[in-house]
Amino acid sequence: MSSPDKKAIRKVVTASLIGATIEWYDFFLYGVIAGLVFNKLYFPSHDPVVGTLLAYATFAVGFIARPFGGVIFGHFGDKIGRKSMLIFTLMIMGLATFLIAFIPTYDSIGIWAPILLLLCRIVQGLGLGGEWGGAVLMTYEYAPKNKRGFYASLPQIGLSIGLCLASGIVALLSGTLSNEAFLDWGWRVAFMLSALLVFVGLYIRLTVQETPEFSKVKEANAESKVPFYDMMKRYPGNILKGMGARYIDGVFFNVFAVFAISYLTNTVKINRTEALTGVMAAAIVMCFFIPYFGAVSDKYGRTRTYFWGSLITAFSALPAFWFMTNYSDHVMVVWLSIIIPFGIFYASIYGPEAALFCELFDTKVRYTGISFVYQFSGIFASGITPLIATALLKTNDGRPWHIVLYVIFSGVVSAYSAWLIGRSANRAGDVSAHRTIDASIQRAGTRPASTDAVSR
Repeated sequence: MSSPDKKAIRKVVTASLIGATIEWYDFFLYGVIAGLVFNKLYFPSHDPVVGTLLAYATFAVGFIARPFGGVIFGHFGDKIGRKSMLIFTLMIMGLATFLIAFIPTYDSIGIWAPILLLLCRIVQGLGLGGEWGGAVLMTYEYAPKNKRGFYASLPQIGLSIGLCLASGIVALLSGTLSNEAFLDWGWRVAFMLSALLVFVGLYIRLTVQETPEFSKVKEANAESKVPFYDMMKRYPGNILKGMGARYIDGVFFNVFAVFAISYLTNTVKINRTEALTGVMAAAIVMCFFIPYFGAVSDKYGRTRTYFWGSLITAFSALPAFWFMTNYSDHVMVVWLSIIIPFGIFYASIYGPEAALFCELFDTKVRYTGISFVYQFSGIFASGITPLIATALLKTNDGRPWHIVLYVIFSGVVSAYSAWLIGRSANRAGDVSAHRTIDASIQRAGTRPASTDAVSR
């Protein structure tokens, strides 16, 4: 099979990146708004902490829905193709986000307000559950084999761009409108903009072709009958290790991108626009470091990069929160406390993560496998983190040190999981053996049972 030309790869990268950006913008816009608006307009309470917890509970529901989206769209992505699922997930995600802009408040329609918000959040979760796996697979399976870490990291930049857009647009609206106007209608504009982004993304995605690896499987009629069952039967160890490795990603991201905004505005008493600007700046910096660490993983090894990245990222939370708490009157110090750990250190795990997970599974079940690992682990790694952080903050009288310990714990778990993945790779043989087996299934349409083979 000849390698795709550079023009085709560039088109695939562009389509995956733009689509991923839109999906993450939609998903994290909800998280940014949850602790600023939804806790006041949709979950009224005499205790502001309770209102925030309720708002973050609906945020968590999106993560609970994501594994179902991963399994559903992963199944059809492994049976029908990656491209068609990417188009469908983008459409349902964009529609759900757009509709949030028009949901009346609790004062207008009572209990139906949070119910409708919850339903839209569930649809968002289903869409993103299928989107992430397809986006990284398109670039991974198109890329030259010695540059898969770099190319698979490029759609990951969509997370930082999407977060930058979400926090940046909310910061702009918050800074230019009065507090009354922002709460009344300003925040809704950010959700309406999703429709425009979706039209752009659909136009680009319709022009790309199916990946060469999956096309080969289709030609050989080698698709798995039930990809989820096949995945669970042949890769139980890789599933558990992948979910463990994902832990620090979900915890750290949601502590710094979601919870930190609420912490800085409600506890440290920093201006809302300044807090959002700090997160936005970190997201911009992250855009450059995600592909850098993806390339580092190609050169020095996937698991080695992820192991050290997990530990360094986790322990950086200690000085970060110390500076945020003790230098809250110095805006630049607060910003650097977000930018350095979140914009730089976090990229050392998020950059190589996509290729690390792709190499846990063969082509026949790869869409289902990486989607399940990433999305199911997101329930405990991502979805409940703002809830846990808010509760830990209250138990420690507004001090963040229990949260820091929680972040460090997640980093140790992920580092150990990455070490286990690397040890399994050493036992299973070198990367060339793994690729030879993978090539044989494409020719013959069968694959011998294999457990934990993964390239480093």
